[in-house]
Amino acid sequence: MSETAFQTQYRQEFVAGFEQRQSLVRHAVTTEAVIKANSAVFLVADSGDAEAVTRGVNGLIPARADNLTQYTATLVEWHDLVRRTSFNIFASQGDGRRIMQETSMAVVNRKIDDDIITELATGTQDTGTAATGSLSMAMHALTILGNNDVPMDGNIYALITPAMLAYLMQTKEFASADYTGNRPFDGSPMTFKWAMCNWIVHPNLPGKGTSAEKCIMFHKNAVGHAANVGEMQSVVDYDKEHDYSFARCSIFMGAKLLQNSGIVIMNHDGSGFAAS
Repeated sequence: MSETAFQTQYRQEFVAGFEQRQSLVRHAVTTEAVIKANSAVFLVADSGDAEAVTRGVNGLIPARADNLTQYTATLVEWHDLVRRTSFNIFASQGDGRRIMQETSMAVVNRKIDDDIITELATGTQDTGTAATGSLSMAMHALTILGNNDVPMDGNIYALITPAMLAYLMQTKEFASADYTGNRPFDGSPMTFKWAMCNWIVHPNLPGKGTSAEKCIMFHKNAVGHAANVGEMQSVVDYDKEHDYSFARCSIFMGAKLLQNSGIVIMNHDGSGFAAS
């Protein structure tokens, strides 16, 4: 006699799909909280590479003006809205309202990084022809910044692709205890400090998985990012008239390149680690 009437059980706790859910970059740039405006102005101030002078023959010390440059980040509103009917939520697997809220927040967090990376990618300094990740590439980028008087003050960041991390992991200066206290093969997080720089492995850099990946080394003061006070709104609510629930995530923000001299594009060939 054959067995019949088998039962299928559906797990009520949903499994999060693979996608970037948090902003990985915003803490690495200069931020400004906008109280009420459609733009934020960042002031970059320096001496203009002035040199010390001696007193003139008339007995007076020659005076100069500081180099003051203003950069405006224009805020744009960005939203993600998810809507599901009550019957859809009732009849579907998992916590529908929580799914809507979490996915909408993920969409806006990715947009934050996209705005900042778009500005960083406009930098005009680079390491030349695309090559695979190495200590030499990292030192090349650091040297370019150093030659531009960019301070090695703990605020240097590097956004790299998973492929570049894979190449660095095979470099003794990165992985060996003879050179570093990092333990990259022992469950270290995807953000780490190495070679006078804060490294962030980012899954959505331009050209990822190709021979033209754009990894970026920069100083925190090279890019500004402005957002409305309170930053991201995350609203989950219910419409009684039409019997549906919705989740909306919103932010008003803008990013702006402030100092090109503080950005280096590391042209990376990540094609060797792309899916085949």
